[in-house]
Amino acid sequence: MNGAQALFKALIDAGLDTCFANPGTSEMQLVYEIGLTPGVRAVLCLQENTVTGAADGYARMAGKPAFTLLHVGSGFANGMANLHNAGRANTPIVNIVGANASYHQPNYPEHELINGRIVDLARVVSHWAHEAKSASDLAVLGALAARYSRIGAGKICTLIAPTNCHWDPAVAPPVVAGAMETPKVSPEAIQEVAALLANGKRTGIVLGSHAMYGVGLELAGRIAAKTGAVLLGETFPSRFARGEGRVRVELIEYMLEMAVKVLAPYEQLLLVGALPPVSTFAYEGQPLTKVPDGCQLATLATVEHNLLAALGDLANAVGAPSAAVTRQSRSTAPAPTGALTPGAIGKSLCALLPENAILVDEGATMSSPIFHATEGARAHDYLHAVCGGAIGGGLPLALGAAVACPDRKTVVFQGDGCGMYTVQALWSMAREQANVIVVLLRNDAYAILEVELARVREGDANERMESMMHLSDPTLDWIKIAEGQGVAASRATTAEEFHAQLEAALGSKGPRLIEAQVAQDIKPAIDLVRK
Repeated sequence: MNGAQALFKALIDAGLDTCFANPGTSEMQLVYEIGLTPGVRAVLCLQENTVTGAADGYARMAGKPAFTLLHVGSGFANGMANLHNAGRANTPIVNIVGANASYHQPNYPEHELINGRIVDLARVVSHWAHEAKSASDLAVLGALAARYSRIGAGKICTLIAPTNCHWDPAVAPPVVAGAMETPKVSPEAIQEVAALLANGKRTGIVLGSHAMYGVGLELAGRIAAKTGAVLLGETFPSRFARGEGRVRVELIEYMLEMAVKVLAPYEQLLLVGALPPVSTFAYEGQPLTKVPDGCQLATLATVEHNLLAALGDLANAVGAPSAAVTRQSRSTAPAPTGALTPGAIGKSLCALLPENAILVDEGATMSSPIFHATEGARAHDYLHAVCGGAIGGGLPLALGAAVACPDRKTVVFQGDGCGMYTVQALWSMAREQANVIVVLLRNDAYAILEVELARVREGDANERMESMMHLSDPTLDWIKIAEGQGVAASRATTAEEFHAQLEAALGSKGPRLIEAQVAQDIKPAIDLVRK
């Protein structure tokens, strides 16, 4: 076999069967072999940041990595923003990046980076990055990447594949022995945290990664039921099981002013797969952390540990009951009427979202009211699209989640400005007939920047400032944008119209887009930050 065949055998043997791709000239041998390799699903995306975002969404829901196919250094660079998001979400991904033949690279053809090699670029957003030296090495590294990507909560692994390594003869790839063992928390650490939970102090357990869904969340709920600790969640959860019947968790607010108030009563915070809660940005004269003065921080386990084992050991150590006590109840309310606000959209989603749906959030300033309004929806998974703060993750993430779970309905509420970053994902949704509803939140603005500008300006914003935050003149027509890429679309201007259109979309198959012309008031947020 040649190197490409050996690489794909190694990946398939490791259980990787889905490829999100935007190939170029240096990947043609790989494209050819994918076409001849049974068991591989190839999903074409029209821009690399859609590729990497879709691989992120796929892995969050499938519980295993996809692999990507990217073209040389510039193509990899196009996908770096969503690889950054995926890395902060602790998502396992294996990237295959084509490169010039190793013997041609010294000739400095056009695709060579002006100051460095692709592997240098890859290391910025990868936990593991290597360049193959031979065809056989390509398969060995592929097998290693597939294993390493599953350590801890998940790793980004990037393999640089020069073209001569694709076509040269290779020996058979090594047998993939499954994931590498993830370290466990020591018994001493378990006992120390158990003692903290018994000291009578007001305690919050801050959850992240695998602790926010499935077995991990159930274990956390049992521990809270025994100890009286309150379950908190990291601000941008990669995957969060919520809705009717699920263990209740309060997410730490994004805005510093709100988060500080929520965390003020706590005397100690225990971190489980989460980092200490800090301000996303530094603001003049403001604290850098959301943790109150005098509050003790302790870590049970990081994303490098086996989180489920740590929670299980802690549950045993504190004598937790067999089931969590506090569960989310179902919310019922009449269909909203009148102005189409973020809250009205949230109420419609709460009423209509089907059991086991996937809810993807890139709503920016409109996220909070929609998120809180859907707490009592039917049981669903919630994915925050931009765990690393790089906007443009929502549409690709929804695409990947729908590919991973074709029998589940995926709904993404998507801001209009950030939606334009990866609008090409709509085309891939149409091509794959992905079961996705895009709720396009149109306010014709980068509203989050209006809030942030309020922190630094004196007086009112002038016309030049506002021109850099408004998406009008010309306005974006999302009906034409969607239909031009093969996605059926409609427009809602009232709460009644939106509710009816969402109900119809949920009853259909394939992708749909609803352009929601939202009535949004950001003055309360501006007033909050200017106090």
